[in-house]
Amino acid sequence: MIFSEFVGPERPLSWSLQFWPVLVCSFIVALAATWLCKKIALKLGIVDTPDNLVKTHKEPVAYLGGIGILAGLTVGILGGIVLLKDTPAFDKSLKWLLGILAGGGIACFVGLVDDLMDIKPWQKFSGQIVAAIALLVVGIYPGLHHWTGYFGWDMSPTVEMALGIPIVIFFVLGSTNSLNLLDGLDGLCGGVTAVITVAFLLLSIHRATWGFSETGDPVRIIVCLGLVGGVLGFLPFNRHPAKIFMGDAGSMLLGFMMAAMMMLFAEQIPRWWMASIIIFGLPILDTATALVRRFIHKKPLFVSDRGHIYDQMIDRGIPLKKTVAISYGLAGLYAFAGLAMSQVRTWYAVVAYVAVFAVSAVVIWKKGFLKYDK
Repeated sequence: MIFSEFVGPERPLSWSLQFWPVLVCSFIVALAATWLCKKIALKLGIVDTPDNLVKTHKEPVAYLGGIGILAGLTVGILGGIVLLKDTPAFDKSLKWLLGILAGGGIACFVGLVDDLMDIKPWQKFSGQIVAAIALLVVGIYPGLHHWTGYFGWDMSPTVEMALGIPIVIFFVLGSTNSLNLLDGLDGLCGGVTAVITVAFLLLSIHRATWGFSETGDPVRIIVCLGLVGGVLGFLPFNRHPAKIFMGDAGSMLLGFMMAAMMMLFAEQIPRWWMASIIIFGLPILDTATALVRRFIHKKPLFVSDRGHIYDQMIDRGIPLKKTVAISYGLAGLYAFAGLAMSQVRTWYAVVAYVAVFAVSAVVIWKKGFLKYDK
């Protein structure tokens, strides 16, 4: 059985239950904060106005949902810190959690400014890079020496850090903007993020039972539980017809948190890092489809159009709720593939992951998602 060794010998599954208050606290706070943000946004006129092209909702909808998610996530992570206070690796865990929270706050702030002022792309990228630096400052970057170890090569900590800097920035920029592009239908971005994060949580619990990291194991579980609670507290207000949007503040926050999780999974064994990338497969596929489609047809790469997978499903007559449900299902398939491949030998996993993306590309091409319809 492929999952026969999912539970390791070092810690029982019950070990992770000590952190479940994080989920409860983050959900309750996000639910209340999102309701409050909706009231404030409507009172101040902070709304998203339809344009009948990309923004196809019928009437103005409140923004600021991302602030509600951040509130829930913040309370959840702070609660997790309290739960960790008597653990041996508390100092490093505290540093990591605060670094992740700081980076998420920066990403959310940059998105909020964009929601309010419509800033230029280079300004958004600059803010996202600052958020990425928050991870680097607290020492969150990939353990590349585990990769070179397969070839018998030694890598010094200095070289590893130098190579880790552009990798962390790349993941933050890619993940943040992928989820920003995925935020196009009621309940889509939040729901897909919830599916991905639940898979990250399962992978985190799997790693924790094997006891690979006194710092990383609890940090991963706390971040996942806080994020799931924050998103689930927001989604009741965002399901169709949405009463509030997360805006760029929310999508950039969620994208940053996804990048932070992938960097946390890159701490040690390479196949777990690769598994996290596959779990994040749907946003990667959607972004790649939109960019390749624009490139093929010589359209501006960074100008919004209806080339995303979910837009094309809507334009083909699939109802909105069904399109969102299909997207959840696709996210679940990538999540299952990532979890399954985390259980096999690294080189077998590499072949499997290449096959997953190759099959995805063929399906996108065969189904005509790269065609351009004026």
